[in-house]
Parts: sequence; structure tokens; C-alpha cells
Amino acid sequence: MRGPFLVALGKSWHPEEFNCAHCKNTMAYIGFVEEKGALYCELCYEKFFAPECGRCQRKILGEVINALKQTWHVSCFVCVACGKPIRNNVFHLEDGEPYCETDYYALFGTICRGCEFPIEAGDMFLEALGYTWHDTCFVCSVCCESLEGQTFFSKKDKPLCKKHAHSVNF
Repeated sequence: MRGPFLVALGKSWHPEEFNCAHCKNTMAYIGFVEEKGALYCELCYEKFFAPECGRCQRKILGEVINALKQTWHVSCFVCVACGKPIRNNVFHLEDGEPYCETDYYALFGTICRGCEFPIEAGDMFLEALGYTWHDTCFVCSVCCESLEGQTFFSKKDKPLCKKHAHSVNF
């Protein structure tokens, strides 16, 4: 190849041959997008292929978030509580609205009294002493023996087995 050339997509091109598949304008000095095996200038890509944002309904050029059967600008897919972009992080829905994990558990979650971690859907749990516990966290405060389904006692909201009920002072 002689004269000026550019390299794109692993190939060398004469500037006058590096054109948009639709409008035929040169893309030698502007951005371009590959779509379905063809090259398009950003304007044609936006017009014919760019997805619409589920929140603002504007076309998305650049990074896209796919969530809730829609596409979003990164800046539009946000936690309804704190307003921060969720990006590719874990999120939860409440009444169809997305919440970041931190805000979801702060607003709607139940925290285990034993381990102080959230009790999530599918977790086995029980309620005792006015608190909610993972089934594996409801244990004697002294010997850690499981108290699930057992007779238990309490001192200062701490569960105790029969053996330690009268022998411990907190």
C-alpha cells in the first residue's frame, strides 16, 4: 500500500476507501462502529442501530447496561434510594424499582441477630427473643450448641442452653 493509510479492525485502508456502509462518508477522521459485519459512522449507527435508554429514551452511544429487559445509559440505571449508578453490581427490586445492595438491605432487609448479615430469600431462619436469626446462628452464647428446636433460656437477650442457663453471669 502506498500513500497515506490507516489501520482499523486489523486491516489497512486508504482513507478514501474507509467509508460508512450507509451514507458513504469517509470515516478516516471520525469515530466509527462495527455492526453486523459492516462499518458505520457514529451518526448512521445512532440513527439505525443504537438502542434507546429505558429511562431517558435517548439513543445510547458508548457503554450500555442491559437490565430488566431494557437497555440503559450507565448514568440512567441508578439506585432509586441513593441515586448512584448500579453499573454491573448486584441490585434488588422492590415494587419494580432497582436498589443497590446496601440500600436494599438498609431499607427492606432483615439482619440476623447472631451474625449481623442479611437474611436472604431461601435462607432458613427463625424468630426468637424478639429477633430474627439464621437457623445456624441461633446457638448458646457460651458453648455455641445449636438451640434450634431446643428448650432455651436467655439472659440480657443472649440465648443459652439448659446447661449454661444458671451458671453464667453477663
